[in-house]
Amino acid sequence: MADFPVGPVKLKALAARMEAMALREEDLEETFIRSSGPGGQNVNKVSSCVQLTHVPTGTVIKCGESRSQALNRFLARQRLVERIEEERLGIASAHRQAVEKVRRQKRKRSRRAKEKVLESKHRRSDVKEGRKTPGGQDG
Repeated sequence: MADFPVGPVKLKALAARMEAMALREEDLEETFIRSSGPGGQNVNKVSSCVQLTHVPTGTVIKCGESRSQALNRFLARQRLVERIEEERLGIASAHRQAVEKVRRQKRKRSRRAKEKVLESKHRRSDVKEGRKTPGGQDG
């Protein structure tokens, strides 16, 4: 495996996942393109974005997350393994699950759910009102 700017633990973990999915370095086509977004002169001059193609499946991954080309190469391989695991095993990746969770949290409540929340708030308000002293002075 190539030399990436990550620790040996992460490197071994990626190698193990690639081996488990029967992904070989020889099956990967790597091209380097210029990134987009913030980064100034580095983005405009250096081809730090990595486009990784797994030839047997035709899966294409683009990664321009980091300013470092070497780190983008590592991240692209990680994403490729995740995507192929997802396709073969039919499991949702941890990232995709997190995205779905956020989407569910942001979804608007139904009318019935809103009514239940308001009903609960009104009940709580009544309880608090009942605690007040008749003269309006606590204490």
